[in-house]
Amino acid sequence: MSLLSVRNLVKRFGGLAATDGFDFDLLPGETHAIIGPNGAGKSTLITQLAGELKPDSGKILLNGQDITHERAEQRALRGIARSYQITSVLSSFTALENVMLAVQAHQGHSFKFWTPASRQASLTEPASLALERVGLGSRMHVLASDMAHGEQRQLELAMVLAGQPKLLLLDEPMAGMSQAESEQMTELLLRLKGQYGIVLVEHDMDAVFRLADRITVLVYGRGIACGLPEQIRTNPEVRMAYLGDDA
Repeated sequence: MSLLSVRNLVKRFGGLAATDGFDFDLLPGETHAIIGPNGAGKSTLITQLAGELKPDSGKILLNGQDITHERAEQRALRGIARSYQITSVLSSFTALENVMLAVQAHQGHSFKFWTPASRQASLTEPASLALERVGLGSRMHVLASDMAHGEQRQLELAMVLAGQPKLLLLDEPMAGMSQAESEQMTELLLRLKGQYGIVLVEHDMDAVFRLADRITVLVYGRGIACGLPEQIRTNPEVRMAYLGDDA
């Protein structure tokens, strides 16, 4: 059974079909990339999968259960976690404090009034573990504002992982990164492969072809091709529509 299934999903903004009868499947442990030109509808699709935007029609299934009408917070409790194109860390907090807030939000309770949050093992331990997993273990007490852009993206991923998700929706995790930072993030995501179902929207084609088990190409809200990376790389329709004749 697919971890995530999308059937005939439609989202219109006036006369524009941002998602136009889109079908999609993500297998357990699979990294499935969605690529396409600017304006293809990729971020709109991710926003619908996260529950932040309601589709006009169609279905979204998680482990066979219809979640189409569930809100984002309900989907988060089911194990769906999303990252954003723009880094959303709190700059005046340390890395550890940022991840502790993510842990606390997932646990769904407030901090204990008489106990400093920094001494609550139920928050610090999973937060520290998440930072170790993304390579920021030695940077946990550094203010987010003092971190490089690539480190802030790693921190955001730690915040996502702290919620113990089953499904990651990664919306351009390499956005704004230098080549060295992109390569470092790619290596990090390679280490996470197989542990989660991952829907990856990304413009860095080198990263996409290294990370993806399968790739779906989105053009004007419709999937024009889906297959293994090499199938997509050599698909004439994809080369014409997106990758370019000399891809």
